[in-house]
Amino acid sequence: MADGKPIVRVDNVHKYFQRGSERVDVLNGLSLNVADGEFLGLMGPSGSGKTTLLNLIAGLDRPSSGEVSIGNDRISAMSEGQLATWRTRSVGFIFQFYHLLPVLSAYENVELPLLLLPLSSAERKRQVTTALELVGLTDRMKHRPGQLSGGQQQRVGIARAIVTDPLLIVADEPTGDLDARSAEEILDLLGELRQALKKTILLVTHDPRAAQRADRVLHLDKGRLVEAASAAL
Repeated sequence: MADGKPIVRVDNVHKYFQRGSERVDVLNGLSLNVADGEFLGLMGPSGSGKTTLLNLIAGLDRPSSGEVSIGNDRISAMSEGQLATWRTRSVGFIFQFYHLLPVLSAYENVELPLLLLPLSSAERKRQVTTALELVGLTDRMKHRPGQLSGGQQQRVGIARAIVTDPLLIVADEPTGDLDARSAEEILDLLGELRQALKKTILLVTHDPRAAQRADRVLHLDKGRLVEAASAAL
């Protein structure tokens, strides 16, 4: 379980986009703390700001105003180059549509984030093999994505997310493209990895069954947060 110490701090963040002469406000003075080791679910209708908030926390975007800090790093003040380096080391991404390169094997897809780090080939091999073992795919590491089921492809995506040993895992609709059985297996796996690796997980989902796996669920409505009942993992 989470130990109560915040690892994510979002302080009075506003985010708007300019559409021609019109300003579109997406997040309105939003503040949020996420404890180290917490599994947080984010829900809300389309356009409520869920993915925008996730992108700000993951360093993929910047707030229009306010501050975002992860651990000891105030990422909202970083340059683009600093953010790119920080993301490589600190954030693991899990996507709805996997984003695997079809010409690469499962092993090579998982290895990709490590190529940006100063590691030897032996160190990369050890970390990739460990990640694939954790998601139960050592017997599929030479297979390309087209030779894998949807659930297996998402397991490769999860292995890629954890291979750098990040501070934070962000998952944007990770079960949205899966059948019910595969979705349950992926949610079980996320829970197991959370317990084994003590990672902080932020999950954006439309699926109440997925949200029930989280320690805490927040709903976004017109750029503001509303807390829902907690659920045990």
